Amino acid sequence: MIQRPRVVIFDVNETLTDMEPLRARFEDVGLSGELMDTWFASVLRDGFALAAAGGYAEFAAIAADVLRGLFTGRRSDADEAVGHVLRAFTELRVHPDVPGGMRMLRESGARLFTMTNGAAAMTERILAREGLLDLVEARLDVSGPRVWKPGRAAYDYAVDRAGVRPGEAALVAVHPWDIDGAQRAGLVGAWLNRRGAPYPSVMSTPRVTAPDLTALAAQWQAG
Repeated sequence: MIQRPRVVIFDVNETLTDMEPLRARFEDVGLSGELMDTWFASVLRDGFALAAAGGYAEFAAIAADVLRGLFTGRRSDADEAVGHVLRAFTELRVHPDVPGGMRMLRESGARLFTMTNGAAAMTERILAREGLLDLVEARLDVSGPRVWKPGRAAYDYAVDRAGVRPGEAALVAVHPWDIDGAQRAGLVGAWLNRRGAPYPSVMSTPRVTAPDLTALAAQWQAG
């Protein structure tokens, strides 16, 4: 059992937010809903590639570029279609386990932060709509360090903003690459395995695993 950390840092896209509604937006503009997964993986690929090469671009810019590529030869009003899809981010809801889990952690004394490869402003709007904004001390994004997670500078930036040592903070995410990056930076990796998938053997084993956020909070409360 891992003792509850002083600071809990949440990834946002897919970890807190349910991105399934984006599939309908893909279908609205004549694309298969199944392409959403390919698109999101491609956005991450390009963000990671820029970070590895020492570059940086905002999530929205990369997301739009990848979408335009999907529309090549399909429609002439690509910019309008891209805008329709990306506006769905303003309407995303959190997973059902998130409100209760966040409240459990906050009530047990943990300080809560978010750190996203997306935009902190978007995170704030989503949390405000869900009545969770007051639980989160700071909403951070990679525009601060100008390095996408899982680059070490992104985690160092979040820990520095929280004013704690890396080992006093946990990174909660559904993405193994995020868990691996956080643990290489000295944080505790807490993997939410909502899909029951195997964890990649090539990445550092998460210190904590739970099926959802309420189960994770319960583990830390018991510890």
